[in-house]
Amino acid sequence: MVKQLDKVLYTAQSHTTGGRDGGAGQSSDGALDVKLNPPGSGKPGTNPEQLFAIGYSACFIGAMKAVAPKINVKVPEDVAIDANVSLGPTDGGKAYGIAVKLAISLPGLDDAQKKLLVETAHQVCPYSNATRGNVEVELAIA
Repeated sequence: MVKQLDKVLYTAQSHTTGGRDGGAGQSSDGALDVKLNPPGSGKPGTNPEQLFAIGYSACFIGAMKAVAPKINVKVPEDVAIDANVSLGPTDGGKAYGIAVKLAISLPGLDDAQKKLLVETAHQVCPYSNATRGNVEVELAIA
Protein backbone atom coordinates (compact mmCIF):
# COMPACT_ATOMS: atom_id res chain seq x y z
CA MET A 1 0.00 0.00 0.00
CA VAL A 2 1.40 3.38 -1.00
CA LYS A 3 1.39 6.03 1.72
CA GLN A 4 0.20 9.42 0.52
CA LEU A 5 1.73 12.62 1.89
CA ASP A 6 -0.55 14.52 4.25
CA LYS A 7 1.14 17.73 3.18
CA VAL A 8 4.04 18.58 0.86
CA LEU A 9 6.76 20.34 2.88
CA TYR A 10 9.35 20.51 0.11
CA THR A 11 9.87 19.26 -3.43
CA ALA A 12 13.39 18.79 -4.78
CA GLN A 13 13.74 19.39 -8.50
CA SER A 14 16.62 18.22 -10.63
CA HIS A 15 17.58 17.65 -14.24
CA THR A 16 19.78 14.70 -15.24
CA THR A 17 21.25 13.84 -18.61
CA GLY A 18 23.28 10.86 -19.79
CA GLY A 19 22.77 8.64 -16.74
CA ARG A 20 25.53 7.13 -14.64
CA ASP A 21 28.06 6.82 -17.47
CA GLY A 22 29.28 10.28 -18.37
CA GLY A 23 26.10 12.08 -17.43
CA ALA A 24 25.41 15.09 -15.27
CA GLY A 25 22.81 16.26 -12.82
CA GLN A 26 21.83 19.66 -11.53
CA SER A 27 19.36 20.85 -8.93
CA SER A 28 16.90 23.50 -10.05
CA ASP A 29 18.39 26.06 -7.65
CA GLY A 30 21.95 25.42 -8.84
CA ALA A 31 23.15 24.31 -5.38
CA LEU A 32 24.06 20.86 -6.74
CA ASP A 33 25.85 20.33 -10.03
CA VAL A 34 27.55 16.97 -10.44
CA LYS A 35 29.22 14.89 -13.11
CA LEU A 36 28.21 11.24 -13.09
CA ASN A 37 30.32 8.17 -13.77
CA PRO A 38 30.11 4.51 -12.77
CA PRO A 39 31.63 3.27 -9.51
CA GLY A 40 35.24 2.20 -9.99
CA SER A 41 35.52 3.75 -13.45
CA GLY A 42 38.28 6.14 -12.40
CA LYS A 43 36.50 8.88 -14.33
CA PRO A 44 35.75 12.19 -12.62
CA GLY A 45 32.40 12.53 -10.96
CA THR A 46 30.18 10.77 -8.50
CA ASN A 47 27.61 8.02 -8.83
CA PRO A 48 24.02 7.52 -7.68
CA GLU A 49 25.07 5.22 -4.83
CA GLN A 50 27.32 7.91 -3.33
CA LEU A 51 24.53 10.47 -3.61
CA PHE A 52 22.09 8.06 -1.95
CA ALA A 53 24.57 7.37 0.87
CA ILE A 54 24.96 11.07 1.64
CA GLY A 55 21.23 11.73 1.31
CA TYR A 56 20.21 8.85 3.58
CA SER A 57 22.79 9.65 6.27
CA ALA A 58 21.94 13.37 6.30
CA CYS A 59 18.23 12.58 6.47
CA PHE A 60 18.78 10.07 9.29
CA ILE A 61 20.68 12.65 11.35
CA GLY A 62 17.77 15.03 10.79
CA ALA A 63 15.33 12.35 11.95
CA MET A 64 17.37 11.79 15.12
CA LYS A 65 17.31 15.53 15.83
CA ALA A 66 13.55 15.62 15.23
CA VAL A 67 12.72 12.77 17.62
CA ALA A 68 15.32 13.50 20.31
CA PRO A 69 13.25 16.03 22.29
CA LYS A 70 10.28 13.65 22.34
CA ILE A 71 12.33 10.89 23.97
CA ASN A 72 14.45 13.16 26.19
CA VAL A 73 17.77 12.40 24.48
CA LYS A 74 20.17 15.09 23.27
CA VAL A 75 21.84 14.42 19.93
CA PRO A 76 25.59 15.02 20.33
CA GLU A 77 27.07 17.96 18.40
CA ASP A 78 29.59 15.58 16.83
CA VAL A 79 27.04 13.02 15.63
CA ALA A 80 28.27 11.29 12.48
CA ILE A 81 27.20 8.53 10.11
CA ASP A 82 29.43 6.51 7.83
CA ALA A 83 27.13 5.20 5.12
CA ASN A 84 27.79 2.29 2.79
CA VAL A 85 25.47 1.76 -0.17
CA SER A 86 26.20 -1.44 -2.06
CA LEU A 87 25.01 -2.13 -5.59
CA GLY A 88 24.54 -5.62 -6.95
CA PRO A 89 22.40 -8.05 -8.90
CA THR A 90 19.23 -9.54 -7.44
CA ASP A 91 16.82 -12.26 -8.53
CA GLY A 92 19.58 -14.35 -10.10
CA GLY A 93 20.87 -11.42 -12.13
CA LYS A 94 17.48 -10.39 -13.52
CA ALA A 95 17.51 -7.03 -11.73
CA TYR A 96 19.74 -4.79 -9.63
CA GLY A 97 19.32 -3.57 -6.09
CA ILE A 98 21.07 -1.80 -3.27
CA ALA A 99 21.86 -2.60 0.35
CA VAL A 100 22.59 0.02 3.00
CA LYS A 101 24.68 0.06 6.16
CA LEU A 102 24.63 3.11 8.41
CA ALA A 103 27.39 3.17 11.06
CA ILE A 104 26.05 5.73 13.52
CA SER A 105 28.38 7.49 15.97
CA LEU A 106 26.72 9.11 19.00
CA PRO A 107 29.57 10.05 21.37
CA GLY A 108 28.63 10.70 24.97
CA LEU A 109 25.35 8.78 25.00
CA ASP A 110 24.94 5.53 26.88
CA ASP A 111 23.99 2.37 25.02
CA ALA A 112 20.31 2.55 25.98
CA GLN A 113 20.03 6.17 24.78
CA LYS A 114 21.78 5.34 21.51
CA LYS A 115 19.50 2.40 20.83
CA LEU A 116 16.32 4.33 21.66
CA LEU A 117 17.37 7.30 19.52
CA VAL A 118 18.33 5.20 16.49
CA GLU A 119 15.28 2.94 16.64
CA THR A 120 12.91 5.89 17.04
CA ALA A 121 14.56 7.84 14.21
CA HIS A 122 14.41 4.77 11.95
CA GLN A 123 10.61 4.79 12.29
CA VAL A 124 10.23 8.40 11.11
CA CYS A 125 13.14 8.92 8.68
CA PRO A 126 11.79 9.38 5.13
CA TYR A 127 14.62 7.31 3.63
CA SER A 128 14.04 4.50 6.15
CA ASN A 129 10.34 4.53 5.33
CA ALA A 130 11.06 4.54 1.59
CA THR A 131 13.42 1.57 1.81
CA ARG A 132 11.63 -0.50 4.47
CA GLY A 133 10.65 -3.91 3.13
CA ASN A 134 12.46 -3.36 -0.15
CA VAL A 135 16.10 -2.65 0.70
CA GLU A 136 18.32 -4.37 3.23
CA VAL A 137 19.22 -1.69 5.81
CA GLU A 138 21.66 -2.38 8.63
CA LEU A 139 21.96 0.11 11.47
CA ALA A 140 25.25 -0.24 13.36
CA ILE A 141 25.56 1.89 16.47
CA ALA A 142 29.09 2.89 17.45
